Parts: sequence; structure tokens; C-alpha cells
Amino acid sequence: MSGKQARVFWAVTGYMGCSATLLVGNKLAVSLVPAPSFILWAQLAGTVVAVKLMQACGAIAHVDALEVSKAKAFVPVALIFVATIFSNMKSLEYANVETFMIFRFSTPVAISFADFWFLGRQLPKLRSWLCLLTLLLGGVGYALTDSHYRVEGYAFCAAWYSIFCLDQIYLKHVTNTVKMESNWGRVYYSNLLAAIPLAFTSLNEIDVLRAADSTAVLVVCATVALGAAMSYYAWLARSLVSATFFTILGNVCKVISIGLNVALWVRRGFFFFSSCPVFFSSCLTASSCLTASSCLTASSCLTAS
Repeated sequence: MSGKQARVFWAVTGYMGCSATLLVGNKLAVSLVPAPSFILWAQLAGTVVAVKLMQACGAIAHVDALEVSKAKAFVPVALIFVATIFSNMKSLEYANVETFMIFRFSTPVAISFADFWFLGRQLPKLRSWLCLLTLLLGGVGYALTDSHYRVEGYAFCAAWYSIFCLDQIYLKHVTNTVKMESNWGRVYYSNLLAAIPLAFTSLNEIDVLRAADSTAVLVVCATVALGAAMSYYAWLARSLVSATFFTILGNVCKVISIGLNVALWVRRGFFFFSSCPVFFSSCLTASSCLTASSCLTASSCLTAS
């Protein structure tokens, strides 16, 4: 394994581990502290504080200072992030998770075309297309065989779909075009700018926060640490792989999270594993095939960072 491949492996595994764990941690945190806006803001603001503290302690060699030109490029990142969160919440308000999953698992197909049109990347080859379709069919197969599937909320799902695809492409564009002196600089800018608007949304949750006990505080602090680590690995992975491959990583993390969620809160666990047993394998196979056929060749997945 070359040095560049090892760096990709480090970024991908770190991102997947943090992402899958954070999704489960967030569910636990919200169950203990029903203040989702505050928890999200705490993760963003906590990451900013953690970055500056590590820089002050010498754990981080360099973090890009705030500059107007760089901030202008990262402001859309923050706005798209907030819009994605809002549209995601509205989608889940009118359409359940099973319906939402169909949209989520079709995003790599759309983003592969956006990669080609806007970022000048090659279209996937036949083997990669088969892997993308396998990933999509796995998600559709699970959702359609789930008794909780509900056909509602398509307008909000469509809005989330468009914003999510924009998010994946624009963030990849930022990593390619905005010159940053360190990956921690991207972490610092994106979390700082996103935390500002979200600070106002958590003001109506103050009463809930006052009732939180020490266990709840510790769980929220743990999610803040996971959020900081995930932000670092996410930006590092974005700089090394294509937007399409990064989207697939996110989908695989969702699958892992579902498995962890089923294991921890077993209510529909038997149905999950019996309704569509190929779901896990199709997602993981798609990811591994794309890695083998695309990501390890510089012309198709890796970018100069």
C-alpha cells in the first residue's frame, strides 16, 4: 500500500467509524436531552473550541486564521449545511425513515453525473454503475418490504435531495479550489460559520437543558468529541476521494448505524434482518467494488489535494 493509499484508508475508516458511532450517539443524546438544536450547536461550537485549544497546546501545528476571502467561500458551506438539516427534519416529519432511505440511496447516481458535469471527473465505468445500482436496489428493497413504509412527503424529500447533492458537490469544489494550509483550517471555518445561525435555534430549549442530569451532560460531551473527530476525517476524506465515493461512504455509515441501532434498541430488529438480508451486503459490496475499480486509480477517484 502506497503512502497516498494509506492516507485514503486512514481518512475513510476514520470517517466511517466516527459517522456511524455519532449517529447512534446522537439518538442516545436526544433521548436523554430532548434538545436537538442545542446538541447540534454544541457539536459545532465544541469543535471550534477544541481546535483552538489543541492549537494553543501545540497538538495542532497550524490552523488557518480567519480571512475574508476564505470566509466568503465557506459561508455557502454553512448555509447549505443548515438548509440540509432543516429539509432533512421536514422530510422525516412527513415521510418516515424507510421512505427517506430510497431518496438517500439514490444520491450517488445523481452525484456521479454532477461530478462529471461540474467537477470534470470521469463517469463511472460499467462495473461501478452496477455497484451503484446494487446499492440503490438494496435500499429500495428494504424500504419497500418494510411495513412502516409510507408514501408521503415527497416534496420535502425532493427539496432535501437537491440540497444534499449541492452540498456534496460544493464542498468538494471548496476542497479543490480554496487553498487551506491545513485540514484543521477547513474544520475550523465550516464549524464556526455553521454554529452562528444555529445558536439562535437552540434558545427555546433552555428549559430542557436546565433539567439535564450529569449522565446526559457526559453523553452530549461525548457526541461533541465524536463530532470534532468526524469533521476532521470528513474534510480529509473529501479532499482525497470523489464526491460520489464520499456519498457512498455516507450511505454505508447509515447502514452500519441501522445495525448498531437495531442491536441497542431491539424493537424491529428481527424484521430488519429478515425483510431484506441482502441490504448490508449490497451496500458494502458496492463500496468495496468502487474502491477497487475507481478509488485506487488516480484518474478516477483520487484528487490532488
